[in-house]
Amino acid sequence: MKSMKMVKKAQAGFTLIELMIVVAIIGILAAVAIPAYQDYVAKSKFAAALAEIAPAKTGFEVALNDGKTPVLADATIDAATQASIGVQGTNPNSTITITTVGDATTDSVLTAVIKGGSAAVAGPHYIKLTRGATSGQWTCTTDVAAKLAGSCAQAAAATPPAG
Repeated sequence: MKSMKMVKKAQAGFTLIELMIVVAIIGILAAVAIPAYQDYVAKSKFAAALAEIAPAKTGFEVALNDGKTPVLADATIDAATQASIGVQGTNPNSTITITTVGDATTDSVLTAVIKGGSAAVAGPHYIKLTRGATSGQWTCTTDVAAKLAGSCAQAAAATPPAG
């Protein structure tokens, strides 16, 4: 009797079920990763716009301490006055305007309208920094979703301020 030799054949590739499992795992990861990435991009866009308006707040305080008082209330201040207190009207991530310069009884308001980015943060969304006339404290309000805004409080009204 002849002996039968068992020939072992090496596996030549992946089975269909193995490939389907890999595709399913990639699909699940993509379903989780894409919304997380979109939130990350929106948060970074908001942070960039907030970073652009922060020097305006500092320049505003320096101007007040130096005795400079832009004399204009309840209207948009011209570009020369904005430049004198450190505000640039056009930035890569926002358009900043001073909509109200207050006195001892009126709050001062700096507004940045966010431009570009995803629909979650792009215009007509805004960041508004308000300086209390009596306290001198700055408060931040925005109409961007709270999960994207960080420490900036969500405004009650969803319409951007004029200016």
